[in-house]
Amino acid sequence: MLKLGYKASAEQFGPSELLSYTLLAEEQGFDSAFVSDHFQPWRHNGGHAPFALAWLGAAGAKTSRIVLGTSVLTPTFRYHPSIIAQCFGTLGSMFPGRIILGIGTGESLNEVPASGVEWPAIKERFARLREAVRLIHTLWSEERVSFDGEFYTTENATIYDRPDQAPPIYIAGAGPMIAKFAGRTADGFICTSGKPTELYSEKLLPNVSAGLEAAGRRPEDVDLTIELKVSFDTDGKKALEDTRHWAALALSPEEKMSVKDPLEMERLADSLSVERAASRWIVSTDPDEHIEKILPYVDLGFRHLIFHAPGPDQERFIRLYAETVLPKLRSAFN
Repeated sequence: MLKLGYKASAEQFGPSELLSYTLLAEEQGFDSAFVSDHFQPWRHNGGHAPFALAWLGAAGAKTSRIVLGTSVLTPTFRYHPSIIAQCFGTLGSMFPGRIILGIGTGESLNEVPASGVEWPAIKERFARLREAVRLIHTLWSEERVSFDGEFYTTENATIYDRPDQAPPIYIAGAGPMIAKFAGRTADGFICTSGKPTELYSEKLLPNVSAGLEAAGRRPEDVDLTIELKVSFDTDGKKALEDTRHWAALALSPEEKMSVKDPLEMERLADSLSVERAASRWIVSTDPDEHIEKILPYVDLGFRHLIFHAPGPDQERFIRLYAETVLPKLRSAFN
């Protein structure tokens, strides 16, 4: 069975507006809503960066059914893992069965300006993430935790408010090591669309499977989740032009990983042609054609699809998608 989610783009919309779109997504039948957790947006002019953890509390209180999560949060620099354990313990207690902690190794744009750290190489970032996951799990399952890790320490720490069933942890990444780690330890794996098919079929998903096998786990133990970048509209020109709002996605990891200023990210993004800006997106006007472009990801094994639309008119997207695309997807796979 497919789960069909909405990407609440906190880099693009203010908190109240974003909440209204999430309420509409629930009303229109989306199953989940995942919010990004940025300290700074990818664009300075017109950008937003509301505090995702406060926003999740409001979203949980205003909604009744939809599952809410982060895609993604970095629990290793701006936040100490113990604070994330406390926060999601509280959210999980208030909204049981409806909260997902989605995490990743982070990017300098968000972590360096807020903390002043010297941005480390991926080896250290990955080591921090592994240790953070271990500490969060420990804090959710034990009391008076004294933890002495390479990066994090606690002394007689207890998370007093936490649900009987800990919130699931989803791990996001675009490389084989983190995919294998997700298979070994996580409840879900998150990646994004629009990259070469071989990345998913030969690197990411085989390594998730290898991690599952190494840990003696079953394939159904990991929710294979993908953020699908979709620009869908009955107006083809509008669908194409909307991708300009997220042109930064088309920058290579090498071009953007060390960028720590939204103005610089904006400059790099604005230098791209609309054709390159659209290269990461499924751009279409016809529902059947659109679904044909989604099918390869379902065929790869992804069962939780989070739809990220780039345009400013999110209400139009949510209503149009719920009316013309979601029913066809559910009919085909559920």
